[in-house]
Amino acid sequence: MEKRLKYFWRPTFSYSWRVDETYIKVKGQWKYLYRAVDARGNTIDFYLSSTRNTHAAKRFLSKALRRFKYWENPRSINTDKAPAYTAAIKELKEEGICPADIEHKQVKYLNNIVEADHGKLKRLIKPTLGFKSMKTAYATIKGFELMRM
Repeated sequence: MEKRLKYFWRPTFSYSWRVDETYIKVKGQWKYLYRAVDARGNTIDFYLSSTRNTHAAKRFLSKALRRFKYWENPRSINTDKAPAYTAAIKELKEEGICPADIEHKQVKYLNNIVEADHGKLKRLIKPTLGFKSMKTAYATIKGFELMRM
């Protein structure tokens, strides 16, 4: 399904990304769902992780940035005040994955768009009665995100 919709999956061109993480339960344990949306609320990318640290934030941001050409990259990335994002963006700039001119903003109210979007996704997840493995959770969330895109 992803291959067929890949052409239509391109988010709208936006200079600002909102990045945040939320919690979902997988096999009775809390896991972290990293998500990025553009200024209009369209999903850019997501990543399911069992940890919430700099390494997971770095993997998510590098995955999101790799999908785009250089001229499609955002001018700013808005996050909450989690220190993992600051360290991850700094490491990505040093490695050359993230352009050096991207501005990192840590403004709480700018992330209201992604926080509201978490609620819409969780309303779809709740009737599934939980996930039994990370693989099925990722596949189901991928389907939800593709249909919402």
